Amino acid sequence: MSHTSSVFSDWDLNSEVASAIAEKGWTQPTEIQISSIPVARKGRDLVGQARTGSGKTAAFGIPIIESCTPTGSPQAIILCPTRELAVQVSEEISWLQGGLKLSIQTVYGGTDIEKQAKKLDSGADIIVGTPGRVIDMAKRGHLKLGEITHFCLDEADRMLDMGFFPDVLWIFEQMPSREQTLLFSATFPQEVLDASEEFMNEPVFVMSDDLDVEVPEIEQYAVRIGRANKLWVLGRIIANMKDNDQMLIFTNTKRMVDLLEERLSKFGMKATGLHGDKAQNKREKILDSLRDGREKIVVATDVAARGIDVEGITHVVNYDLPDDTESYVHRIGRTGRMGRKGEAWALVSKEDMASLDKISNTWNLEIPYVEAPELPDGISRDPVRKRDDWSEVTDPFGMVSVAVEVGSTSTTKRALADWIVSQARIPEIALGEIAMENDSSTFQIHVDKAAYVIDVIKKRELDGRSLNPMIVGV
Repeated sequence: MSHTSSVFSDWDLNSEVASAIAEKGWTQPTEIQISSIPVARKGRDLVGQARTGSGKTAAFGIPIIESCTPTGSPQAIILCPTRELAVQVSEEISWLQGGLKLSIQTVYGGTDIEKQAKKLDSGADIIVGTPGRVIDMAKRGHLKLGEITHFCLDEADRMLDMGFFPDVLWIFEQMPSREQTLLFSATFPQEVLDASEEFMNEPVFVMSDDLDVEVPEIEQYAVRIGRANKLWVLGRIIANMKDNDQMLIFTNTKRMVDLLEERLSKFGMKATGLHGDKAQNKREKILDSLRDGREKIVVATDVAARGIDVEGITHVVNYDLPDDTESYVHRIGRTGRMGRKGEAWALVSKEDMASLDKISNTWNLEIPYVEAPELPDGISRDPVRKRDDWSEVTDPFGMVSVAVEVGSTSTTKRALADWIVSQARIPEIALGEIAMENDSSTFQIHVDKAAYVIDVIKKRELDGRSLNPMIVGV
C-alpha cells in the first residue's frame, strides 16, 4: 500500500482533532496510522494487523470520531476484550476528539450496571465496551444497536482466545445499519479471517511494519517446580536481591495478584499488588513509588503492567507463564532497560513445560532449566519452607515412582515386593510395577502411602543393607 502522508498536518483532519493531536505533541503518525487512517476516512472496511502499543487506537479512533456528530444517539461502537483496554481506548478517544463534545460511554462488566445504564440513557454517541456487558445493555433496551453505523473490533485474536467470539457475532448481527467495519488484530487465526470475510464488505488489509518484537538481551532462567513450591523459589530469588534492586512479578489473574501479595507479606516480604480492580489514583501512586525506588516488589497482571516503564527494574519473575508467547517477551522486556543488567525467571510446573518450549521456539530463546538459587551468605533459613509436592511426581493413576539401591544381583521383584508390603504393612494393591536392574530398582507406590512407605524404608534394612529410597522426578 502506498503511504499517502507521513505527517498529521497533511491529512486535513477535523480542526478539533488536529488541535488535540498538536497539543499532545504528535507530529508523525505510526506505521499502522499511515496505512489505516486515509483508507478508513474514505469509509472503506478495513482489517489492520497491529499489536498493543503500535498506535492502533488513533488509527481507528480518528476516522470514527470524524464520522460522528454530537446527537446523543449511538453511531459507533468499539468492542474490546477486557475492561482495562476498554477504559484505555475510551480515554484516548476522549482526548482525541478535542472540543467536539461527543458523548463517549464505556460499558463493561464487574461494575454497577444501573449506573452504566443511566449514562447510556442520558445519551451516547460512541460506545466503548466489552462484549458481555454490551449484550446486557442491548437486551435491557439501554443500547440500540440497530442505529449503529460504524463498528470496530479491537484485538480480535484476544477476543477469540477468551471465548468472546459468539458474543461478537451476536452483536454483529444486531447492526443492520452498519456502514463501516474496522477490525484490528495482532494475529489472524482462521476464525478471525472467516468473520472478516462474512461480515465485511471487500475490506482493505493493512499491516504495521513494527510487528517485530524486540527480545531484550538479559539473563533468562527457568526453574522446574510444582505449584506448591513456587513461593519457596520466589522467596529464594527475593533473598538474593541487592538493596537497589526492584522486582516485577507476573501472574495471570487478579485473584492471584491479591493472593501472592498476601502470602509474601505473611512471610515477611513486602510486595504491592497491581491490577485493574484497583482505583486509578491508587495505581498511579504505586507506579510513582516504583519509579522513585520506594517500591521494591510489585505483583501485576499483564494489563495492569502496561503502563510500567521503569528503568530500575532488575528482576522479572513469571510466577505464571502467560497464555501467549508475545506476552512473555513484553514481560521480560521490563528489565535490562538502558543497558542495565537484568534477569528473568520462569517458574515452570509440569503442565507449563509445553508453554515454555513454545516460547523458546517462537522467539529462538535460550531459557536454561536451573535449580532454585542458593541462599546468600548470612541467610541460613528459607523465607518460605519447601513443602512436599506429590502432584509433580504422580502419574495419571496416582502412582509415585521410588528408586532404591538394590537390584537383580541380590534379590527378586517378588522378594522386594513382599519385603515392602510386610515392613510398611500396606495392602499389596497399593504397590505398582517394579523395574529392576543389576544394582538398582524402581517401584511404584500410591501417592496416599508414598511418604509413609519411604519413611519406613529409610529406617529398615533388606538383608543387612540400606536401600536409600529416592523419589523419581524430583
